[in-house]
Amino acid sequence: MDSTAFSIQPLIERLGVPVDLQLLTQALTHRSYAYEHGGTPNSERLEFLGDSVLGFVVTEHIYRTLPDLSEGELTKVKNSVVSEKALSVAAKELGLGQVLLLGKGEELTGGRNKPSLLCDAFEAVLGAVLLSVGFEAAHAMVERFVFPFLSDPDALRFHSDPKTSIQELALAKSLGAVRYEVTHEGPDHNRVFHAVIFVGEVAQAEADGKTKKAAETAAAEIALTELRKPRN
Repeated sequence: MDSTAFSIQPLIERLGVPVDLQLLTQALTHRSYAYEHGGTPNSERLEFLGDSVLGFVVTEHIYRTLPDLSEGELTKVKNSVVSEKALSVAAKELGLGQVLLLGKGEELTGGRNKPSLLCDAFEAVLGAVLLSVGFEAAHAMVERFVFPFLSDPDALRFHSDPKTSIQELALAKSLGAVRYEVTHEGPDHNRVFHAVIFVGEVAQAEADGKTKKAAETAAAEIALTELRKPRN
């Protein structure tokens, strides 16, 4: 058994199904690694397949289990469940970060913990499961690792797009206009942004981010959590 096969054996055990070793290795091969190793097959085609399966399984499930939601509300729930944030959490539960095959650049910049890479890896592994074992096994993987995010659909809808959601919440509760005050510090190549979100005249929350949008989004998410808490 080669070193790759040995390193991903615990992943196969966590998946609980006999995934084809070659397909699973491909699912874990980031394009940066493939480029550095002579164009070996990478995960992108499997990501495409897994994304389609994930979308179908989640859509069918929420259609059946959330009968009172409109098409627009169902779309929000679906988007939050299949979001980068949610899928990166599922990927961490599977331990995908430890077994990704990454190029040197991605390795040096913390690729094993990047939500975007983890999300893509989860979808690619799902594609590998589908091709190896069939649709029922792929469905079971989604049910096990993704459906738990549906335990609080209201929270999912809010946090899938916190900047829009807090606008809607402020309007619904007549809290006043939402605005942000953003400052930054540090050199251009390593700038940190600090955002304060005001709802009406109240400074509701503040947060930092590597970009202006990231700082505002993080502040909006904190403010949403506070505004949704029940008041005594």
